[in-house]
Amino acid sequence: MKKLILILALMPVVGVSQTKKELDHNAYNIWRSVEDGLISNDGKYISYTLKRNGYGNETLLLHQFDGKEILNHDRSYNPYFSNNSEYLIFKVSPDFDEIRDLKRKKTKEKDMPGDTLAIYSLNNRQMSKLPGLKSFKVPKEWDDYLVYLFDPEPDTTKKKEKKRSKKNGFDLVLKNLKDQSEYSFPYVLDYAIAEEGPGLALITTGNDSTTKEGVYTFDFESKSFQPVYRSKGEYSQLAWDNKGTQLAFIADIDTTKALQRDYHLNYYKTEWDSSKTIANNSMLDQLMVNNDFKSFFSESGKRLFFEVKEFPVLQDTTLLDDEIVNVEVWNSSDQRLFTHQENELKDDQKFGFRSYYDPVKDRFVQLGGADFSRVTVSDEGDGNTALAMSDYNYRKLITWEGYTLNDLYNININTGEKTKILEAVRGFVSLSPNGKYAYWYNNSDSAWFAYSFAEEVTVQITNNLVVPFYNEIHDTPSDPWPYGIMSWTENDERVLIYDRYDIWEIDPRMETRAKMITPNGREKGLTYRYIKLDEEERFIKKGQKLLLSGFYKDTKREALFSFTYGKNTPSELISGNYQYSSFEKARDGKNLIFTQENFQTFPDVLASDISFKSVKKISDINPQQKDYKWGTIELVYWTSLDGQKMEGMLVKPEGFDPKKKYPMIVNFYEKSSDALNRHREPFPGRSTITYSFYASRGYLIFNPNVNYKTGYPGEDAYNCVIPGVTSLIEKGFVDEKNIGVQGHSWGGYQIAHLINETNIFKCAESGAPVVNMISAYGGIRWGSGLSRMFQYERTQSRIGGSLWEYPLRYIENSPIFFVDKVQTPVLIMHNDEDGAVPWYQGIEYFGALRRLGRPAWLLNYRGEPHWPVKVQNRIDFNIRLAQFFDYYLKGASMPKWMRDGVPATELGINQGYELTDE
Repeated sequence: MKKLILILALMPVVGVSQTKKELDHNAYNIWRSVEDGLISNDGKYISYTLKRNGYGNETLLLHQFDGKEILNHDRSYNPYFSNNSEYLIFKVSPDFDEIRDLKRKKTKEKDMPGDTLAIYSLNNRQMSKLPGLKSFKVPKEWDDYLVYLFDPEPDTTKKKEKKRSKKNGFDLVLKNLKDQSEYSFPYVLDYAIAEEGPGLALITTGNDSTTKEGVYTFDFESKSFQPVYRSKGEYSQLAWDNKGTQLAFIADIDTTKALQRDYHLNYYKTEWDSSKTIANNSMLDQLMVNNDFKSFFSESGKRLFFEVKEFPVLQDTTLLDDEIVNVEVWNSSDQRLFTHQENELKDDQKFGFRSYYDPVKDRFVQLGGADFSRVTVSDEGDGNTALAMSDYNYRKLITWEGYTLNDLYNININTGEKTKILEAVRGFVSLSPNGKYAYWYNNSDSAWFAYSFAEEVTVQITNNLVVPFYNEIHDTPSDPWPYGIMSWTENDERVLIYDRYDIWEIDPRMETRAKMITPNGREKGLTYRYIKLDEEERFIKKGQKLLLSGFYKDTKREALFSFTYGKNTPSELISGNYQYSSFEKARDGKNLIFTQENFQTFPDVLASDISFKSVKKISDINPQQKDYKWGTIELVYWTSLDGQKMEGMLVKPEGFDPKKKYPMIVNFYEKSSDALNRHREPFPGRSTITYSFYASRGYLIFNPNVNYKTGYPGEDAYNCVIPGVTSLIEKGFVDEKNIGVQGHSWGGYQIAHLINETNIFKCAESGAPVVNMISAYGGIRWGSGLSRMFQYERTQSRIGGSLWEYPLRYIENSPIFFVDKVQTPVLIMHNDEDGAVPWYQGIEYFGALRRLGRPAWLLNYRGEPHWPVKVQNRIDFNIRLAQFFDYYLKGASMPKWMRDGVPATELGINQGYELTDE
């Protein structure tokens, strides 16, 4: 009888809903996200990796295209399909907990377990594993082979054999997956494979017996490794042409410790016995080969591109430390601030002048130079058009304008001679695929331009008379950006350009009128955009079938369209209240994978052919979501205090009852409502609340858009946000006594301003806020080394001019000057390595609030940048944030860290999470 009762107790009761759980911080280790989504070249197989949002092992899955699961392999990641779609190759990692235990035991890095290489046959469903993996490469377009580097077990019979290590190298294996034959080579430091044809090259330190130090290639006919260059020295930058018939590398064979190096650029053809040096110090005029640049071949292989550079300025090594003067000399005539120079020091040291070697004519041509920041050659390096850009005389502008200008030069591809064609061009200049035109968008003119190399004329190709091609809702005191280029057409005949909604076909010569090729996007509030499914596609052909996405501005729903270029009539394939993304198409077929998501729907992997008539759900990554309270999201509307129609998002808890009152958190940053259908799974975010987490626990979340004008961004935020909050209070379901607000960076600043002006919020979290625009104005963005001036004058801070032009604006928009009005308890998060907003801004804010006796807390995650990036710190931030809001908005107990703080003596020891009785 007891047995029967037990069975009945375990059976679900039909018609009675199971109690759903609230999300907590343990959910981070339960929820997983998708990475490395792949489809095989033949379209028959799909693989992806699952990664936990908190801590834990990754898992690799393999499916047939029909959805059948073939493989579920724990501790695995980084999948690759072989070119012939017969194998799946991936890495197997050590167990996450095992690694943590070894770290606690202070195990040395060299004694830690490494990855294992897994090779899974898709034909016979068998798997082999090879431990000690260091790296592997899968040929892109040649079959049967796999190349990997691994650390073999020591051979105890060879006592004098040198150890494998990063310095000495590891063993390289070329494995024939078809017949399982293997060809190995010891003490390999680096290796490279060709894309289209069989080509394998390696660098070895040699084993002092049968193999000498140098560069070797594998001969696929004799099935043996052949020396290309053998000598003591250091080798680097292996580079094949696409077909695997030409190789380049850099050799440093000077075994002395001379500071001034003589790098040799070597060139090799597979029919040769050895390589030859094509550039070194003696062959160059007061220049040296740039060893920091990896040379590359043009698409056809007719040119080898490399770089040369000036000899570095060397330190006098005879000086003692107390004889070296370390003083920074800042000069107002410098084109870049000293901090900007320091930030770009490594790039400057690696900067070289683009050149190429012509194997047929056995000569090289220098295209770049010290004053030229960028050089491009048309037709994937095979073309006869070369363009150089120089911003050398305009770099100061970036300090207060946020951009530089460029002079453009046409380079004679045969001689390297440069002819200036345009001065002071604003915008990023590119070449059309065949090199007939240089084209760019000039922000100052809000227009697209094209320069014809044949006719030597510049043509403005958009004029904004019919529709604007610039950002229509641009709201900073700077010139607006464009919506972008879709593509060029075959032979550079036309360029396809986006406006806010539609796609336009434009003649770069302007001999024919521009033509809108998508129907009525603007009338429908429908934005068309091209989804490129072939990563190697360079232009669009007439009659080519394309996949377009469509976004409906008012409802935020999306659609996918089939579109034949030339017929210009989109045909809807699929639509819904979703976001569609992560498209990957099989190279040799019509099958593809993608995701669709909304607030309730996780972006699982879906499969279809390009007709989308039959969509299959391949993955079910977070089935546990059904066991948790979740919530819903919707658009809400109101009118700002200055009469603008406003839009935002409102998240409601599951089982929402409009007759009840709920605590609410207001969270915003610029405009977010277009992301209505983004999925928001439990995730330890670095700077913002997780909507599903708080909705699950009974909160409303309101995210209002903010419209800005120039001069008073704080007032603009008040005008937009506060009436949005009051409009929701008027609906009766918001607990007006329990409303909090949270935001980071620009959002953190807005919140600091708001709580100066209103007491509607019971508590506030302000992350990395600029509270003093005067002290911040002349500072440095340490992440880039740039002055902060341009940010306030021209971009997000929206003041519209300099400190001396508009001193009152800087004061009135700085919360620190009115902080005595604050009555709201404030949690601040600002980290000491913040490269975007000076850390002292958070300190100024906390210090002022503390001086005034206001409840305030400052979180500084030591060594972290603008937001915490380490998992443990992100989880900690989310725990404290939830405790902060729960205390003020739900009446929960105050945690110890809020009541007593965490003293310096307990830093990193006690977190103070435990709840108190106050």
